[in-house]
Amino acid sequence: QVLRRPWLVLILILPVVAVGGFAYQRIGSGFMPQLDEGGFIIDYFTPPGTSLTITDQQLRRLEAVLQSTPEVATYSRRTGLQLGGGLTEANEGDLFVRLRDGPRRPIGAVMAEVRARLAVAVPALDLDMSQLMEDLIGDLSGGAPQPVEIELSGDDGDQLGALAHQVVRAISGIHGVVDVHDTIKKAGDAVTLSIDRDRATLEGLTVDGISTQLAQALAGTVVTSIQRGPQMVGIRVRAPAGSARAFADLPQLPLSAGDGRQVRLAQVASIATLEGELQITHVDLRRTVAVTARISDRDLGSVMRDVRTALAAPGLIPPAVNVRLGGLYEQQQQAFAGMAWVLASSTMLVFLLLLYCYERFRIVLAVLATTILALPAVFIGLWVAGVELNITAEMGMTMVVGIVTEVGIFVLCEWESLSAVADPVERLLQAGANRLRPIAMTTLAAILALLPLALGWWPGAAMQQPLAVAIISGLCLQLPLVLIALPVFLLVGGSHRQPPASPVAAAPPPA
Repeated sequence: QVLRRPWLVLILILPVVAVGGFAYQRIGSGFMPQLDEGGFIIDYFTPPGTSLTITDQQLRRLEAVLQSTPEVATYSRRTGLQLGGGLTEANEGDLFVRLRDGPRRPIGAVMAEVRARLAVAVPALDLDMSQLMEDLIGDLSGGAPQPVEIELSGDDGDQLGALAHQVVRAISGIHGVVDVHDTIKKAGDAVTLSIDRDRATLEGLTVDGISTQLAQALAGTVVTSIQRGPQMVGIRVRAPAGSARAFADLPQLPLSAGDGRQVRLAQVASIATLEGELQITHVDLRRTVAVTARISDRDLGSVMRDVRTALAAPGLIPPAVNVRLGGLYEQQQQAFAGMAWVLASSTMLVFLLLLYCYERFRIVLAVLATTILALPAVFIGLWVAGVELNITAEMGMTMVVGIVTEVGIFVLCEWESLSAVADPVERLLQAGANRLRPIAMTTLAAILALLPLALGWWPGAAMQQPLAVAIISGLCLQLPLVLIALPVFLLVGGSHRQPPASPVAAAPPPA
């Protein structure tokens, strides 16, 4: 009926194209597939200048949260150190958290719960959580790009610092955006002493003597060492605990004059606090500050749309400041552009091959139209399965082009072999009937082979799940397109007349 009424093929084509366009607008987009690696890393930062003792006190409360999380099997902590090779201050470090094997909640849910509980238990800690491979790649490459990275460039450092805080507040309210930070790094505050030589001399003190007594009171002095195994361990001697006061008590620190009198430090020196300096970063000779964030329970594409909307708010970004969206989003856009060229190149190569084989533009266009119509099924499949459109899914789209074209060639080969049939409609019907069983069997076999990957039944299957879903979706639409739409295109295009002999052998498709 469809071959005798070609317009009926629109009943097949139009709904597929419409639903495919609707699905394309609804599916999320990402860069790489999301995996459950069975563990994650927590990078933590306390305010600059925080002592190792205070940092340790904060982290013990963090450990209590991990210990009360049922999915956490073990963890290890580094304070003042980190897995990466960079310089680590006393106010930062990381934790390696491993989850239990067996049935448990997804790692995303566990990380979200831990993040929420830590925000209440240790609000002074600045946290950044990522899975194991993401953190490892960052350590090996000198810093992995964050999913959200907003680079602000300008000439006024104070303006960039204030603007970075405004951007942090602007994107912190976006659904799915977590662990928002700016890259403004500030050194800890320092204390400067200006010794009055005249007053020190009157009190019987010298500059070197004051420096020595300060060092002994605050840090002590290594006077000798003893051997412990293969190492020499230094013996540090310092003043009694009551003499080593905090920086706030430095003016009252007692010093011993030459005649045995006690002199307060404030009598011979002026004490001032020097605010820590900011780390300066330049990109293309311009001062740059970045605001970074991670994403939880949402796709990268929709989050970045909301980020662009937030940055476009009137009055937020001054004209003198340049804004660039980097991080994984920038890499995703570059990768998507590259995959688009790959898809276009593969389609062009298929076009040239078919033109060389059949020497008829109408036949080539009929096959390519059938192939292209299978691509909307990929978007439909990803939308129904709840899988993001990423690099792996786009690889599946490219493979669908080759698979559908291959099956279309099988039908054309059978059609050529039936040159004795005079009626073009009967010839197309017989060609489709002869190839129905082998095409259906090969299609069903491929779908069943990819089904475990598409369903994510086994550990590690999530890496190739988008690829499997994309190919299965294309294969599901392949059968009606090749057996119904392709004959209609050949009939309407006038390609039912006998073409030149094709160099493609009419071999049956592989089982």
